[in-house]
Amino acid sequence: MNSMLITVNILALLAIIGLIIWMQRKHLSFTKRVFTGLGAGILLGAALQAIYGTGSDILTQTTDWYSIVGRGYVSLLMMIVVPLVMVSIIQSIINLEKSSELGKISAWIIGILVSTAMVAALIGIGAAALFDLNAEQIEAGHAETDRGLLLEEKLGEVENLSTPQKIVSFIPSNIFLDMTGQRSTSVIAVVIFSMIVGIAVLGLRRKNPEQAEMFTKIVNAFYAVVMRIVTLVLRLTPFGILALMANTVANTDVAGIMELGKFVLASYVALLVIFVFHLLLIAGFGLNPLTYLRKVIPVLGFAFTSRSSAGTIPLNIQAQKNSLGVDSGIANMAASFGATIGQNGCAGMYPAMLAVMIAPTVGIDPFTPEFLIKLVLIIGISSFGVAGVGGGATFAALIVLSSMGLPVALAGLLISIEALIDMGRTAVNVNDSMVAGTLTARILGKLNIKTFQDKNAIEENVSL
Repeated sequence: MNSMLITVNILALLAIIGLIIWMQRKHLSFTKRVFTGLGAGILLGAALQAIYGTGSDILTQTTDWYSIVGRGYVSLLMMIVVPLVMVSIIQSIINLEKSSELGKISAWIIGILVSTAMVAALIGIGAAALFDLNAEQIEAGHAETDRGLLLEEKLGEVENLSTPQKIVSFIPSNIFLDMTGQRSTSVIAVVIFSMIVGIAVLGLRRKNPEQAEMFTKIVNAFYAVVMRIVTLVLRLTPFGILALMANTVANTDVAGIMELGKFVLASYVALLVIFVFHLLLIAGFGLNPLTYLRKVIPVLGFAFTSRSSAGTIPLNIQAQKNSLGVDSGIANMAASFGATIGQNGCAGMYPAMLAVMIAPTVGIDPFTPEFLIKLVLIIGISSFGVAGVGGGATFAALIVLSSMGLPVALAGLLISIEALIDMGRTAVNVNDSMVAGTLTARILGKLNIKTFQDKNAIEENVSL
């Protein structure tokens, strides 16, 4: 009986996949297919939970099968992240007119990412105050207690690292290890290595132009192959979003959401304010925020369902270059840096809210100027090197809470709603990296305004 029900559930997913394939053959837009997958995934997940209930064996086995499509798609994206970042940055630097431009681009991108993370922290503090959040109001069950103990164990991995040591961790000592993504700072390490290779080629061009030209041809050929792989993978986006959203909704802990509803609401209010802040930045630099929003929504939709900033890098780069008109080099660096630096949701808003919630439990007033200034500065510094995959927010929270002298175990109280909040945080993280790329290109005169204003650019290029 169970196997028959699981088969029916799988057939339901396949039927929706068939619908999306039909839409593609009818040449319906990429955006419409993405949102069809998103909406259908929500409905399918809600139906599965309503019929079988969270934690049932049938639901567990069904979502395992769905993961072939959902997590399989994320794995394919993660597969191409390292080669895409590496070859794109090398090619971008090789094509720079002046090597001095590299420093300007990096400085603007990192500056925007870190400064917006500090603003996001202030917004998180404001949301915690507005909703009167306090960790003492939350009851700790068995799962929450276990989570707290796990966080205390993880704290030992990060609390002994000083700020200079954290900065040193960005520098690659074994580039092949970082290509496997084994460290939280692996993406930054790959970026740094690629920048060094690009700079080396610029130097070689002056001393041995023939060898430099040969290497450039190899890089261009490799870039063309990698971009073709990206094209093939991105065509699967509507299917990946469908399965990811179905699994997420089906496994959502409704009881946990109801119990911690105030924190969920406060978090999404803060994330919405941060998103509006991003749009105001876009408008402040003379660009239409609605045009920007229309072009980034498919990327944010995937970030929301996948909960992976790193996995969204290929989509992020494509949207910046082809839809927003951002220079290729800037788009590559903004997407890569943004996956681990200055994440507004995970490294900005979330640790700030936790700190304000937890401080009263140890007799600290979180709204004194000394506490707030210290908190925002620590968040700005610690926003470097947050892993761009699920769990990055936990890593950021450990650093911030331990630096503020606050107990980290209380952060485990939110385990039941972690996934739900993380979806919104990831979307804001990715949007921040796209804003950083767009504004940097605008400031340095490398934004193609015609492409930015072209309403059809998203259809022609992101749909591939």
